[in-house]
Amino acid sequence: MTSEEAIDLLKRMIAVPSFSKEEEQVADLLTAEWTKYGYEPQRKGNNIWVKSKNWSIDKPTVLLDAHIDTVKPSYGWDTDPFLPVVKDEKLYGLGSNDTGGSVVAMMAAFLHLDKTEQSFNLICLQSAEEENTGKHGIQWIVEDLGDITLALIGEPTGMQAAVAEKGLMVVDCVSHGKAGHAARNEGVNAIYAAIPDIEWFRNYRFEKISPLLGEVKMTVTGINAGTLHNMIPDECRFMVDIRVNECYSNQEVYETIQHNIKAEMFPRSFSLGSSSIPLNHTVVERCKVLGLSTYGSPTTSNQAVIPWTSLKIGPGESSRSHTANEYIYLDEIRTGIETYVKILDKLQLDETLG
Repeated sequence: MTSEEAIDLLKRMIAVPSFSKEEEQVADLLTAEWTKYGYEPQRKGNNIWVKSKNWSIDKPTVLLDAHIDTVKPSYGWDTDPFLPVVKDEKLYGLGSNDTGGSVVAMMAAFLHLDKTEQSFNLICLQSAEEENTGKHGIQWIVEDLGDITLALIGEPTGMQAAVAEKGLMVVDCVSHGKAGHAARNEGVNAIYAAIPDIEWFRNYRFEKISPLLGEVKMTVTGINAGTLHNMIPDECRFMVDIRVNECYSNQEVYETIQHNIKAEMFPRSFSLGSSSIPLNHTVVERCKVLGLSTYGSPTTSNQAVIPWTSLKIGPGESSRSHTANEYIYLDEIRTGIETYVKILDKLQLDETLG
């Protein structure tokens, strides 16, 4: 697969809506594409993967993964988000940057690497339901994939090496009051009861600061209370987005919050923990040799739900994801293919760091 063939495939992917849990058509497209190149893809739900042809049980295994689902288009698109448009060397379209560029670049790199003998097996996975952390995404097929020594997760990082990633915990909070008539001095206003807790989330700082990921970041991102202008609300609901560094587990952060606020708390999940790869890992050292920078990423990915050592790296920029007029530079795809190949070709994995 040449870089131009990869770009053409991405255009065809953009033209097929593939929202989370609705990826059937793009999964069909990719299944047919793999078959065209002489592979027999395996499929479970809308997850598709292929294995290198010269598979050996004596070799470690490297996984290349990028997700095929997208969010729904935001308002403000100047063009049809499902119509691939190239302008000024940018390919516009929903999912072009997040993460269609990684999907096709990883596929092209896999096909190139599988032509020569490597010291490791390769699996190329095109996974579903990443955007909503759905139960039928990558975590559904962990056992099907077997032992993985190293995973490269394709996300828009500017083809720099994200060696750590913040975890995510969302907490729904409920402050209680007592209903009453707004014209009389009665009732307990649940909004006022919530204000000290909301201020606590705004001002509290966790002590441990990561050199890669910085502070734990807590942000109140939604609030709902009241139905009538003349009724004191007896309930105020608000939600909090919490990005956790590797110094704390999600459970530890939750317990700290519990000790400091009065509202009832309902965590949606503890499963999206922070992740990191040892800085002396062979693949990180290869990235450094290639002149790639290393950094900590504030956004979550499939790394949060897999049990393997992993590195996040892919073409495009995170700032373009989930935005109107999403795009990726054509040259970012070309560079992505070349860089994936340079990172992995003849790489000798130290399994003790896995």
